[in-house]
Amino acid sequence: MALIVQKYGGTSVGSVERIQAVAQRVCKTVKTGNSVVVVVSAMGKTTDGLVKLAYEVSKNPNSREMDMLLSTGEQVSIAIVSMALQEFGQPAISLTGAQVGIVTEAEHTRARILHIETERIKRHLNQNKVVVVAGFQGITRTEELEITTLGRGGSDTSAVALAAALHADFCEIYTDVPGILTTDPRLVPEAQLIDEITCNEMLELASLGAKVLHPRAVEIARNYGVPLVVRSSWTDDPGTWVISPTPRPRSLVDLEIARSVDEIEFDANQAKVSMLRVPDKPGVAARLFGEIARQDVDVDLIIQSIHEGNTNDIAFTVMTPILKKAEAVAQAIAPVLRSQKVTENEEAEVMVQQNIAKVSIAGAGMIGRPGVAAKMFATLAEAGVNIQMISTSEIKVSCVISHADCDRAIASLRSAFEIEEDKRNFTLPHSQPTDRFANTPSLPHSPHPPVRGVALDLKQARLAIRQVQDRPGTAAKIFGLLAQYNISVDMIIQSQRCHMMNGVPTRDIAFTVARIDAQAAQNMLQQAAAEYGWGEVVLDSAIAKVSVVGAGMIGQPGIAATMFKALAQHQINIQMITTSEIKISCVVAQEEGVKALQVIHTAFGLAGSQNIQVPA
Repeated sequence: MALIVQKYGGTSVGSVERIQAVAQRVCKTVKTGNSVVVVVSAMGKTTDGLVKLAYEVSKNPNSREMDMLLSTGEQVSIAIVSMALQEFGQPAISLTGAQVGIVTEAEHTRARILHIETERIKRHLNQNKVVVVAGFQGITRTEELEITTLGRGGSDTSAVALAAALHADFCEIYTDVPGILTTDPRLVPEAQLIDEITCNEMLELASLGAKVLHPRAVEIARNYGVPLVVRSSWTDDPGTWVISPTPRPRSLVDLEIARSVDEIEFDANQAKVSMLRVPDKPGVAARLFGEIARQDVDVDLIIQSIHEGNTNDIAFTVMTPILKKAEAVAQAIAPVLRSQKVTENEEAEVMVQQNIAKVSIAGAGMIGRPGVAAKMFATLAEAGVNIQMISTSEIKVSCVISHADCDRAIASLRSAFEIEEDKRNFTLPHSQPTDRFANTPSLPHSPHPPVRGVALDLKQARLAIRQVQDRPGTAAKIFGLLAQYNISVDMIIQSQRCHMMNGVPTRDIAFTVARIDAQAAQNMLQQAAAEYGWGEVVLDSAIAKVSVVGAGMIGQPGIAATMFKALAQHQINIQMITTSEIKISCVVAQEEGVKALQVIHTAFGLAGSQNIQVPA
């Protein structure tokens, strides 16, 4: 007999008929010999209505009272679902987050789960009852026993956390769509179902705006090894399994605020190729990386910085054997650069730099925690390590540094994040591709395509700080300030061109933040610029970020070239590029975002034969 946690969203319990359908599904699951815990959201648009009501009463509602108000939506749902189950003859009991014992931080409207007291649930399960739990909410362990809510995606988070605490056999997330799709079916109706996906891939897609699963829920599933399946509320189709790696032993105390970083990784066998002053126009990146792919050169990190005048800088790293790879890349791109027309004062240039290393912090717990990257940069600064390149994703932050600084950087990061040396952390020969997040060899012929999904984020803005000092500590200052204001940063790009200002080398640095935070970030950074001697802080809110994600792209030359070519064929200019091992992201103009998503999805052959219809 299995213990199953099922979660139903607001649409699934949006009417009496839908609640009865949920109850029938739960009863069917019980009759096959399973114990079931059901987590439900508020009915339909109840939460939106409660928020609207609050703002009609108050222009600035008190956060404590908002939690008190919003938690009532789930309380209605659990009672009605429990009644429906009882009407079908299935014993059931409804419990609020407080009654279950979902203990959270004392942070109203955005609390994280500390631990779950499972005794009461287990007692009712032993009495053959279905336990219907209010998602999205918990209670503090302070004397006041304050009601808290978990913020966006809270019901997903509640369900997976309960599955972890109860050691459930698996957790089912029921939603409007048949599972995880290759992209948003509202934008690409021919998006197709993915039968299974890794937690790392799902973390990237969820954080890029795929709304089926919240990143916090995926983070918990990954950290605790919870098997997760996403299914449609309207059919009996198998859905998508989200596969977790075998987790390291981890306490269920401080469930969501435990260690944010669990790996320090490094690769001391890299070379960097910088292409300076390449024309800022559609097709340049496609031609460059098309040549690189034809040379069968496997590229690791790629960055394209913000434009200076009519040109951009593009830099990337290649792995072992360093010299041969770097020379091959230089030979491949030289004729491409010569064929481009650049002004006499801005002649394109190729630079190959050996003796560099890549150090990374990795862990699912970095999501939504702006202080983690800032702590990494501050640690490297304190160790006197200068950062040459930065690449970020939801599960990793990587920095390219001098090879001579590698050992010192690793020791400092391990000390700062309290990570013991991992004897498994090694670099494999270049002929054996690796999933460097898992530190294990990847299958040479994966049954899945290299790109699993394409995502579009239209809610970001870009900030660029001109002429920041190129020395240890600069990145720590910038991102430390942002962390103090609780502003999370997504893409981070350092320009490769160096300028001298008053005898000090300077570079530009650009990064993206949530659009809602952009103006506050610009104001704060402009004040800091005067103090630290930085140049102007430029804000651009009219951007879109389009990304491809897939664990199978590791060790597969040509993925970037395919993406860039698709954009070039439709005259979509790339403004920024950044990569991780399993993701490539490009910033384009906002008005071209949807088109970019569609053409990239087509370029990788991800379309299915049937259109996906999303219920209203």
